[in-house]
Amino acid sequence: MRELTISLNPKSKTPLYEQIYNYIKQDIQKGRIKAKEKLPSSRSLSAYLEVSRSTVDLAYEQLLSEGYLESVPCKGYYACQIEELYHFSPDRSVKEKAVFQEKNSYPYDFTPRGIDLDSFPYGIWRKITRNILLDDKKELFQLGDPMGERELRETICSYLYQARGVNCRPKQVVIGAGNDYLLLLLSTILGKNRKIAMETPTYKHAYKIFEQLGCSLCTIPMDAQGMQVSMLQSSGVDIAYVMPSHQYPLGIVMPIKRRLELLSWAAEEEGRYIIEDDYDSEFRYKGKPIPALQGTDQRNSVIYIGTFSKSIAPAIRISYMVLPDRLLQKCEHQILRFSSTVSRIDQMILNQFLKDGYYERHLNRMRIIYGRRHDILLGELKKIPGCRITGENAGVHLLVEFINGMTEKEAIEKAEREGIKVYPLSEYEIGEQEKDITGEQKKCTVILGYATLSEPEILEAARRLKRAWDRQ
Repeated sequence: MRELTISLNPKSKTPLYEQIYNYIKQDIQKGRIKAKEKLPSSRSLSAYLEVSRSTVDLAYEQLLSEGYLESVPCKGYYACQIEELYHFSPDRSVKEKAVFQEKNSYPYDFTPRGIDLDSFPYGIWRKITRNILLDDKKELFQLGDPMGERELRETICSYLYQARGVNCRPKQVVIGAGNDYLLLLLSTILGKNRKIAMETPTYKHAYKIFEQLGCSLCTIPMDAQGMQVSMLQSSGVDIAYVMPSHQYPLGIVMPIKRRLELLSWAAEEEGRYIIEDDYDSEFRYKGKPIPALQGTDQRNSVIYIGTFSKSIAPAIRISYMVLPDRLLQKCEHQILRFSSTVSRIDQMILNQFLKDGYYERHLNRMRIIYGRRHDILLGELKKIPGCRITGENAGVHLLVEFINGMTEKEAIEKAEREGIKVYPLSEYEIGEQEKDITGEQKKCTVILGYATLSEPEILEAARRLKRAWDRQ
């Protein structure tokens, strides 16, 4: 094992964790720490340096994220094989670019699709799983109700009423393995001779699913309040797919006036429906959560879809759909063609997680964690001249709009040279859009998700972005 003789300067303006990080990084770059060489544990190094263990953990986390170290379960930390990348240039930015190109990744990835898996309540989940399996319930290994386990549907109804203002009964709830399955089932229930309107920019994965299912699709431009109902009227559609509580990717919250206009449109003709995708309503950092559109619906026009993928973990693969009463008979007939797509064991684990209050405590903890990251990133981005921040105060991503003439391609390439991956808003647009939601000529906009990055990583990445995007 490699012994590290690090000399720390407590009076330096450079944080202690960064001093440790820099020392180890430079030793790896210069070959003093060889590939596959084991490093001291965070506990032993913190004791040797007489600093807190969390200080060493921060340094190690940074080195792990940048690819200098790898963590081997039950064994410890080891230096990665990267020496050959550092023999041709002493320039830091060139070296780091070589590292992430070699790995086909970036030291700092602002993906809007990830979540913080380090904060997953593994201990609680293990405990519930063990308790569920201890009872030797053989029936849990049989196929269950294709609508989902009754107990879980009851628990979801209770949660949705308290947290989102959704009015429903257990018989209206359908459990499925992700939104993909629920949209497939829904298209079967509604029939193929339907025309669906979607916002643009929008959640493109849903658009592609509808497209693959043979649905007729059209896009409706958005203004600052969401989907423009006046254009919906003239489009000839009978289904509108919206995200009123936090539109993805723009982060718009649909105000009550626009919601009522949308509900009035649906009520004008028999067979019109609104699909409400409430994908990340749990995360709001200013004010109270926005109530669901379904709770305002008096005419059974809203099909409500939610998921636990964002709030717990993507691999849980449990989503739910609340159907209006007038679609229940068709659903009960059509769903007999399908088997349950979520194991009964997983459903009972989630049910216990919800009923015992673990889910609410987990959400409260994640709101604090994501809220701190949100505040740090927002504060640092505001220091960059020529940028305007939108989509804040909810969800786990921000939008940066450039008002200094920088193009999308230029912004992305400059970020890449600093080892940072950002995502263009144009990827979420369907068709060519020359103007933004305010009616003005479109400006370059990129998306920055912060769920997968730690606070020190966000700070460092934001500083690099300032260096990349500051035109002064």
